[in-house]
Amino acid sequence: MTRAGKRGRAWVPGAGAGLGLVLLASIGLPYVLVQLAGLGLIREGRKARRELALTFDDGPDPQTTPAVLDALAAAGAQATFFVVTPRARAHPELIARMLAEGHQVEPHAQRHVHAWLRTPWGAARDPLWAARQLAAITGQPATLHRPPHGAYTLGTLWGQRRAGVRGAHWSVEGRDWHPASTPRSVRERLGRLVYPGAVVVLHDAGPGARVTVPLLPDLLADLRARGYGFVTMGGLGGAQPGDLAALRRRAFLLLDHLFDRAGNIRPVGGRADTLFRLGPVAFPLAGVRLADGTPVPKGTPAAEFHVNNPLIVDIGPRNAVRQGRSRDLPFMARDLASRPDLRDAEVIFCLSALSPLLGIVHFEMQTIPAADERRLRRWANVLRWVYGSQGEAQPPRLSILSRAEYLRLYGEQTEPGAS
Repeated sequence: MTRAGKRGRAWVPGAGAGLGLVLLASIGLPYVLVQLAGLGLIREGRKARRELALTFDDGPDPQTTPAVLDALAAAGAQATFFVVTPRARAHPELIARMLAEGHQVEPHAQRHVHAWLRTPWGAARDPLWAARQLAAITGQPATLHRPPHGAYTLGTLWGQRRAGVRGAHWSVEGRDWHPASTPRSVRERLGRLVYPGAVVVLHDAGPGARVTVPLLPDLLADLRARGYGFVTMGGLGGAQPGDLAALRRRAFLLLDHLFDRAGNIRPVGGRADTLFRLGPVAFPLAGVRLADGTPVPKGTPAAEFHVNNPLIVDIGPRNAVRQGRSRDLPFMARDLASRPDLRDAEVIFCLSALSPLLGIVHFEMQTIPAADERRLRRWANVLRWVYGSQGEAQPPRLSILSRAEYLRLYGEQTEPGAS
C-alpha cells in the first residue's frame, strides 16, 4: 500500500474530540439538565393539597386500556394518558371515552423509539407529528408531551418547541414495566413513594399493563383511604416547568437523601408523605436534663428526627400540626417501638428552628449552646432560601422527650414484643 493510501485512511486530528462535543451537546447536556435536573419540565405540583396526578403511557390498547378506564371511573379519579398516535388513530373510540370521562390526553410518540436511538431530525419531527395527529383526533391542541422513556436530545427539545408543547416528566415511577414487578410489589412501592403533588407514571399498554391492570383498583383504594385525590396534570396545583429555584430544591433533596442513607434515617411509617424522618444517634449535647430532672448525658443512645421541609413549607404550620397529631407522630411512635436500631434509644429529640410547633405537640423545649445555635441557624436560613420562605429563621432549640413519655403520648400501651 502506498503512503498516499495510508494518508487517505488516516484519522483526522481532532475528529474524535469533535464527535464527542457533538454527542455532549446533543445528548449529554439534555440528559443532565433536562432529564435528570428537570429544567423546563413539568414533573410535580405543590404539596399544599393532598392530590396527585396518575399518568399512563403507551396506549391505547383495546385489550387493557378499558380496564384502566373502568378502575378510574369506579374510583372517581381523573388521569392523564400519553398516547402513541398510530394506536390513537386505530382506536378513536378509546380516546373519545378518555375525554368524555374527564381525562387529559396528550401525545407520547409517533414512533415509540428512544430518542438516543434516533437521528436528530427524527427526534425533532416526532413531537411535532404526534401533537398534530393527536389534535386531529381530539379536536383540541396538545399542551404536553412525554417522549418515550422520558429521554431527551436537542432534537426532542426543538421538536417540542416547534409543536408548542411542554415536556412532561414524572416524580414517582411505578416500574410496572420491569420483568420482576408484580401487582403487589408495585402497590407497595407506590405506597412508600407517593406524596402530595406527585406525578406518577404507569402504563395502560405494553409490558407494564400486565401489572397495572390488576393493580389499579387496590392502589386507588389505598391512596383514597390516605386522603388523596386524583387529578390530571393540567389540574395539578402548582405544576410549573422546572426552573433554577426548583433545581436548588432538588439538589438539597438529594443531599438529604445521601445524609439519610449514611445515617440509616428513614421516613416515619415508611412513607414519603410524612412530616418526619427518624434515625439512631448518640445524643450530641452535654448538660441536658429532662423536665423531671432525669439527666441525658452526651452519648446517650437516642432517636433523632428531622422534618420534611418542603412538605411543611407547602402545607403550612397549622396543617403540619394537625397532620402530626393525627398520623405522623403515632407513626413515629410505632417506628420507635419496632425498629431494631431504635430499641435502645432512651430519648427522642430534634434540633430545629421549628421548635415552637413541636412545643404545641408536647415536646420539652430547651436552649442549646451558642455555637450550636449559630451553626444551626445559618443552616436553617439556607433552607429557607432553598424552599422560598421569607424572613429569618427562629433561633434553633432542642425539642426532646423521654422514650417512655413519647410512647405514652403517641404509642400503644405496650411496645411490640413487650409482655
